[in-house]
Amino acid sequence: MSVKYSKLVEAEKKAQFLFEKIEELNLIQPGKTEKELNNEIFNLAENLFGIKKYWHKRIVRSGKNTLLPYQENPPVLMLQSNDILFFDFGPVFEEWEADFGRTYVIGEDHLMLKLKADIEAAWLEGKKFYDQNKNQLTGADFYKFTQELALKYGWKYGNEHCGHLVGNFPHEVLLGEDKINYIHPENLELMSSKDKFNEDRFWIYEIHFIDEEKQIGGFFEQLIS
Repeated sequence: MSVKYSKLVEAEKKAQFLFEKIEELNLIQPGKTEKELNNEIFNLAENLFGIKKYWHKRIVRSGKNTLLPYQENPPVLMLQSNDILFFDFGPVFEEWEADFGRTYVIGEDHLMLKLKADIEAAWLEGKKFYDQNKNQLTGADFYKFTQELALKYGWKYGNEHCGHLVGNFPHEVLLGEDKINYIHPENLELMSSKDKFNEDRFWIYEIHFIDEEKQIGGFFEQLIS
């Protein structure tokens, strides 16, 4: 395991611990706004790890806002007693980036619960495909596979890409935002290729499934390589 990869894994483990504490402390409650919950998580992360730095905007989305991809900035909603929501946080631990996303369901709505289960299962299926094919897999190939996964599970894919590079902060400044740095339908470069500094590249894989009619979406992301 390279030093870079081990640092990224360590950062992700801390992000996972943060998410586990969110559940343990029952922070996800109806009657809170997305912004209130977001601020509570920020404060929790600072208390646990002393971190205030995030390499991308912190996202808490609920209800119909879960249909929207990262780049959108919808009006703030309040969590309902029967609701679905997801988090997308990119904390920076000692200059190493994590990117972690999970979906939660308030109540017992069977379709919301199915969506939550499906995105986790699909992520694992995508990882298995990636591990078996990564040496000959382009970003476009993997995006197409992920779109097909959404259809297989009965959903629609909700974003123009399904992942991106992650690394030493700030990787976006160092490497740029070209499509070759995303798991994007126009990325025809092998995912296993080196970056412009001739170093190994490490990927975050995202699953974002949506149902536009029911106005719900689910999100799951973490390090895949």
